[in-house]
Amino acid sequence: MNKQWLLVERPTGLFTKKNFQLKQVMIPQLQDEQFLVRVVYLSLDPTQRMWAQMDTYLPAVEKGDVMRGLGMGVVVKSRNPAFKEGDIVQGMTGWQTHVITDGRDYSQVPSKSGLPLEVYMGPLGMTGITAYFGLMEVAKPEKGETLLVSAAAGAVGSVVCQIGKIKGLRVVGLAGSDEKCVWLTDELGVDAAINYRSPNAAKLLKDACPKGVDICFENVGGKMLDMALGLINVGARIPLCGYISEYASSEPGCGVHNLPALISKRAKVEGFLVLDYVHRSRDALADLGKWMMDGRLKYKMDIDEDFEDLPNVINKLFSGENQGKLLLKVSEPPE
Repeated sequence: MNKQWLLVERPTGLFTKKNFQLKQVMIPQLQDEQFLVRVVYLSLDPTQRMWAQMDTYLPAVEKGDVMRGLGMGVVVKSRNPAFKEGDIVQGMTGWQTHVITDGRDYSQVPSKSGLPLEVYMGPLGMTGITAYFGLMEVAKPEKGETLLVSAAAGAVGSVVCQIGKIKGLRVVGLAGSDEKCVWLTDELGVDAAINYRSPNAAKLLKDACPKGVDICFENVGGKMLDMALGLINVGARIPLCGYISEYASSEPGCGVHNLPALISKRAKVEGFLVLDYVHRSRDALADLGKWMMDGRLKYKMDIDEDFEDLPNVINKLFSGENQGKLLLKVSEPPE
């Protein structure tokens, strides 16, 4: 049997269980060129909230369909010669315990690297590739510059911070708790970390950036972006990776008031998608893998195991409860 979360109504505000139906269905027989995957991990990402609501860079999930999401699993049956039983694969599994696929847009995951499988859904997966190209290609950092990262203790932000340090930047992170700020400075080596919930956050941020901000890696938008724009230098670059402050909001955001700074500072805001760089993923993974083996790239995984509560678990992304990459463990990894 296969358990599936089907989208049945468009969300307003945070996800709730009434947006979905949890259904159990028989797994059909395999056809030629197909294989069956037992899902081990589901990646929970802010963009899934947008996929459930509207057309974006992908069409909105149709009502009645399995909720879209990236997953990793193990092949348990195969009629496809390119994928054999026991292979670990990654692709758009959706929110379900099993998936049948012909393998298009699926990739195999190294199973004998000695690293935990979940790493390939975090710093050595799409998360790391997003961070790598957003910083290295969109921002084009130069040694000695100041990098400001919002949602710095999150999946992408924490990798961006560490790449920034590796490349010789002064790195300042914005996070939602004192605990996260301590992790950023003490474990990841960030030069300064500011709790954006502090009543004097704007002053603390200004003090942490005495030479202004050259790169703002933006994951949050709204007030976070507004604070950053007040500190940017001439020629600043702002890779726009996400806008999570408004993804799950039922009300319009407060807007950004410091946009005129882009004119006087001749600064650039550039949105990007990891899909633009997937064909170059090996370049990123070569560096990311080396840095991890050298001990210069650390990570934290937030792994939940309650499949029955999945619509609530993903809301941790919007409340700021998660630290690092948020995954849902659906079944046990192969030994």
